[in-house]
Amino acid sequence: MDRRAFPLFAQPLAVWERDGLKAALAKVGLPGDDVAEPSRLFWRFERDDVPVGFGGLEVFGEDALLHSLVTLPPVRQRGIGRSIVAQLETEARGRGARSVYLLTTDMADFFAELGYAACERKAVPPAIAATPHYTSLCMASATAMVKRI
Repeated sequence: MDRRAFPLFAQPLAVWERDGLKAALAKVGLPGDDVAEPSRLFWRFERDDVPVGFGGLEVFGEDALLHSLVTLPPVRQRGIGRSIVAQLETEARGRGARSVYLLTTDMADFFAELGYAACERKAVPPAIAATPHYTSLCMASATAMVKRI
């Protein structure tokens, strides 16, 4: 199992291309009800012209929300999720974010390995706390996490 991050090609998804993302999210039990929302930023990640995963990002000034991260089943446990997160953090930084927030129900250890720390949900910036991910799509029991980038 290769745990190193490696380069992936990131392709922004247009609204009309998001059915694959929605299907991948549903397969792993993640919410996808807001995938068609034009204001959401989503990418398809590829390696050697083969899709390997998806990820989403919303930026609110100096804060960003990472969500809809999924590695496709045939390529899991190979460091791809790590690479997707790294690219989304770079994108967030390029858009002016200094902190990245997320919610997770079962991947807190994975994100902790990448430098994320659990935080109180009430400590999440108001713009992020008002998103559908915080208000209705993710379970109230999900762990909020943050990383300064």
